Amino acid sequence: MALLMDSAYQDDATRALACALGIVPIVPPNPQRRLPWEYDKRRYRQRNRIERLFRGIKAWRRVFTRYDKLDAMFAAFVTIVLIAEILR
Repeated sequence: MALLMDSAYQDDATRALACALGIVPIVPPNPQRRLPWEYDKRRYRQRNRIERLFRGIKAWRRVFTRYDKLDAMFAAFVTIVLIAEILR
């Protein structure tokens, strides 16, 4: 399992926690680090797709303002929005 992280989370503690949980952190090191690590650049670029998906979900006002009071109704509408985003 891999965790695509933003470069803001590239500190040692966050990476160590992810590794302790058995998750491979994929985050680029700061270019000024003394001992930079290797990371999968192809998989890191896929993070952009995830961020665009969340931006598209937030464009739906009903999801953004959370009109639904019940968690089940909110989850159902988020599912509908995800289907609409995939079909788009």
